[in-house]
Amino acid sequence: MNQIINNIVIPHTNRTIGSEKALISAEECSGSLKVVLQFGFPVAFLANELRQQITQHTGQSVELEIRQHILAHKVQAGIATIEGVKNIIAVASGKGGVGKSTTTANLATAMAKMGARVGVLDADLYGPSQPTMLGVAMQQPQQRDNRMIPVQNADGIQVMSIGFLIDPDQAVVWRGPMVSQALQQLLFQSQWDNVDYLFVDLPPGTGDIQLTLSQKIPVTGSIVVTTPQDIALIDARKAIDMFNKVNIPIMGVLENMSVHICSHCGHHEAIFGTDGGKELANKLNVPLLGQLPLSLPVREAMDAGTAGNLHAQYEKIAQIYQDAALSVALAIADKGQDFSNRFPKIIVESQK
Repeated sequence: MNQIINNIVIPHTNRTIGSEKALISAEECSGSLKVVLQFGFPVAFLANELRQQITQHTGQSVELEIRQHILAHKVQAGIATIEGVKNIIAVASGKGGVGKSTTTANLATAMAKMGARVGVLDADLYGPSQPTMLGVAMQQPQQRDNRMIPVQNADGIQVMSIGFLIDPDQAVVWRGPMVSQALQQLLFQSQWDNVDYLFVDLPPGTGDIQLTLSQKIPVTGSIVVTTPQDIALIDARKAIDMFNKVNIPIMGVLENMSVHICSHCGHHEAIFGTDGGKELANKLNVPLLGQLPLSLPVREAMDAGTAGNLHAQYEKIAQIYQDAALSVALAIADKGQDFSNRFPKIIVESQK
């Protein structure tokens, strides 16, 4: 029986229950089969499909229990993980205007709907947009023990942004050191509540914030967002080169605005070019996480702060983000664990 279950393919992946060593137990109880599975990535959204698969293959009524045991995974050498945060995912573009913040908000929403505990850190300090996109612009973080408690949106996503702390009409006119310090305060002085995946929405470029991220913040992996346009791909390559130089692995490339779909007639037109992101991913030998159309519903949902409703109403769009989020979660699960917090800090003092 165990072998039959182990051979079952996990929906939406090319992996099996056996390859993930997910089967904890399978016992017959009161005429049905009680199965316990445990995964290192979010699978709550697959519960019904997994139950159907096991029922079909075993020919028995199945009582299924699914456990998620998401761990902290390896980051840059010498940087310890943050209390309350297991894995940090940097989302970058190199160039502004390609939909990086939109992608961050929707990947976080998809991951939360998959059953993970998710956070978003808005590191675009000059142009914070995550509070609006995630529907929490009118809220304020509370304070407890001199630490800020991230705001939580309707989908349970924990959000922290400089946008909560400044006048929305006020420009942030800071030099590099102040920006770097503000980023660290937002991250380290926030009381994150057992976050499995924290998405960091980076500003465009490869400047002070990106340098601070690579040197002082434990990053598990990165995602690069681009459009198919040649000028966007040039800057995307720079972002990729930056991550390679600081030893932050790239989980994949997401191509945004891949095609425009007319809302009246359904005509498809590749306004920004064709398959630029796909070709970039192939060249770098990293996954293409998805190709998203230029979509009016996405824009409207971001302006209104209703990403959750977008995913509920537009199944095709939600599926692209879900597939991308699952690909990232699997890539993280394949990495080695991070044990830095298990070792005591050693202080060497000279004696006179």
